[in-house]
Amino acid sequence: MKADVTTLEAKKAGTVDLSDDVFGLEPRSDILHRMVRYQLAKRRAGTVSVKDRSRITGSTAKIMNQKGSGRARHSTRKANLFRGGGKAFGPQPRDHSISLPKKVRALALRHALSAKAKAKELVVLDNAALKDAKTGALRKKLSKLGLDSALIIDGAELEKNFSLAARNIVGIDVLTVQGINVYDILRRDKLVLTKAAVEALEARFK
Repeated sequence: MKADVTTLEAKKAGTVDLSDDVFGLEPRSDILHRMVRYQLAKRRAGTVSVKDRSRITGSTAKIMNQKGSGRARHSTRKANLFRGGGKAFGPQPRDHSISLPKKVRALALRHALSAKAKAKELVVLDNAALKDAKTGALRKKLSKLGLDSALIIDGAELEKNFSLAARNIVGIDVLTVQGINVYDILRRDKLVLTKAAVEALEARFK
């Protein structure tokens, strides 16, 4: 399939052939859902921790007689219903990540790229480079291209001025082609790939 190539000045700069094996699949929402769930679960820290009664510092002596007080039968102040006592069944450090086969992860990325191409939300950029690192100037260029919410993917390295200018623009994310992922693709309205990124992605999935 063919796609138009544009410049940052919103001028046409030819066309590029996109591989049907990468950009022409019929998107499957179930695979995309599994991948997003995998990514979000993996990024959870899982470090929350509370003390149960066995970890509370305090005396284990019986706090009152078993009978005669007219109150409940308690043995220790470390019980969960007392102030300063342990938490009953509280959260402990754990690993929230789930497993997903490597082939499914690779397939999910191709489906995410295909979903953007099918929805006409894929923009191919000639290059992502600026003479000066001016956020205001870049914001105007992106606005002219209709990019208010976009993920911009460049080649192996980001051009310094473009990266500096884009980092303060709300709704715009910039990543190298190595950092491309399904969650970031789907969370933005548009996906912008430079010609270098297209070549790298097609080489990656050959």
